[in-house]
Amino acid sequence: MILYEYPFNERIRTYLRLQQLFRRLGQLILREDALDHHFALTTLFEIMEVSSRSELKSDVLKDLERQKQLFNAYRGNPAISEQALDGLIHQLDEHFEALNQLNGKIGQSLTENDFLMALRSRVVIPGGTCEFDLPAYHAWQHFPNSSRSADLQTWSAPFGPLSQAVHLLLQMLRESGASQKVMATTGQLQQNLPQGRAFQLLRLKIDPALGITPEISCNRLLVVIRMMRQQSDGKLVATTDDVPFEMSLCA
Repeated sequence: MILYEYPFNERIRTYLRLQQLFRRLGQLILREDALDHHFALTTLFEIMEVSSRSELKSDVLKDLERQKQLFNAYRGNPAISEQALDGLIHQLDEHFEALNQLNGKIGQSLTENDFLMALRSRVVIPGGTCEFDLPAYHAWQHFPNSSRSADLQTWSAPFGPLSQAVHLLLQMLRESGASQKVMATTGQLQQNLPQGRAFQLLRLKIDPALGITPEISCNRLLVVIRMMRQQSDGKLVATTDDVPFEMSLCA
């Protein structure tokens, strides 16, 4: 099944983007080729760009605190394991403290690294990182793999607390939704959302054998999903077939 996730607000949209970037960075750092490490650095610059929002750190801290209060309200409930509850709240506290201890903007120290900033200004130019433009970077690419990996680990370390906090928040959000099997009749599903619940994420799973791509549009009142089929020229056209899929709404 192919999983599609659609955020209901800009905050969750940013979290999803960050998680994708952190996953890519983690995979690229573990590889040995200098080209993989080049793309690890370009991914790091993307993370810096997304993380530059002044309110991001505050948003994550507020969400961690909100989740802690929510789960503290379950204390005394006989259906809830106190041990599991304590463990989860401890995780939230740990991530809150680690993130809260970071001074200033996340990754601010990297902007003081002349080597990285020279590279960052050139990667946006097609072919801008050639050896005649950045000889120091060309030399770095010829360092031993272990040396390059160590540098990448050091440069990405300031984002560790943010990565872990975002991962936990998204995990908890995803677990809040219950999957249900639905049908897009004649290729379309339109569903009104219940009042009084602030949904934050829609998750959709579809069988790749169907050859269908969903187009999703959501707001606090309505979900609209159109099923599209890709033609040989790459153009997506709406299908009129009945299409089964799984969907969950996470609040």
